[in-house]
Amino acid sequence: MIENLFSFFVIIALGVLFQILKPAQIDADTARRVINAIVIKFMMPALCFRVISTMAIDRNTIFFPLSAILTVLVVLVLTYFVINIMGLFVRIRRRQRGALLLTATFGNVTFFGLPILTTLYGQSAEKFPLMYDFLGAGTLMWTVGAAIAAYFGAVPRQKEIFGGIKRGLKTILLNPPIWALVLAFIANFCGLGARLPHPILTVLTMLSAPVIPLMIFSVGLCLKVPRLKDFTLAAPAVIIKIVVSPIIGFFIAHFLGLTGLALKASTLEAGLPVMIMTLALSLQYGLDHKLAALATVLSLLAAFVSIPLIAGLLEGGSLL
Repeated sequence: MIENLFSFFVIIALGVLFQILKPAQIDADTARRVINAIVIKFMMPALCFRVISTMAIDRNTIFFPLSAILTVLVVLVLTYFVINIMGLFVRIRRRQRGALLLTATFGNVTFFGLPILTTLYGQSAEKFPLMYDFLGAGTLMWTVGAAIAAYFGAVPRQKEIFGGIKRGLKTILLNPPIWALVLAFIANFCGLGARLPHPILTVLTMLSAPVIPLMIFSVGLCLKVPRLKDFTLAAPAVIIKIVVSPIIGFFIAHFLGLTGLALKASTLEAGLPVMIMTLALSLQYGLDHKLAALATVLSLLAAFVSIPLIAGLLEGGSLL
């Protein structure tokens, strides 16, 4: 596990190095947009269809996305109360409240979760980050998260809040992996996934193979030097995201009857570092994006310690 995390760290560091060197005069934002477009529009749909169309559908599969949704909502409510309590002792501006709500609630469940879970549990775990994101946390990110960003933004207006939700729903409907999941479930229910011709399966496998290293590299392209003076504000959000959220995720998954690998995956997914898209929403709606960037970096660094600990506890039965 430590060796694999070291590999992730090196690949992320190469992404950061790309920002500094700008090879072929390509800036990091351009490279990130190109990589993300290729991954999301071509490689991720191939991965979704290959994994979901051939997986066994059972109770764990059905309740896993619900576990993601409930975990996100519970963490969101908890974070709201924590921020209000913090506000009794320190001044927290409106724009900062919105940034903290997003960073404490939404994790990098695919771009970081997919390589983590497949490293720990092999290809049998590929389906879980995809369902956790596209059927659960990611959907809430583009609806509830967008509404929060609009409400706490620089110019909060009711029209802008509904506009944020509308844009979020449009993003979901135009997201190729979502449609790949829909087609994959249809193929699975019809028994077509198990009968995919070998050439098609080979194409899907080859097309989805670069997803993990490209996603990890893209994380490095997004990281910026944070503003350290806001450490006292960011720290509680990071603690909620890295420590409290996986505990909540575990108990919700356990309550829903998830077992085995599904229970482990739900717990680990809940404790992953901050989703990079929270930075995009913070910039778009005028939240404190520098505070969001600090929470993102701190959560990523903390995750290199917390993930092995959580995985060890799950494997040792301390949480089970």
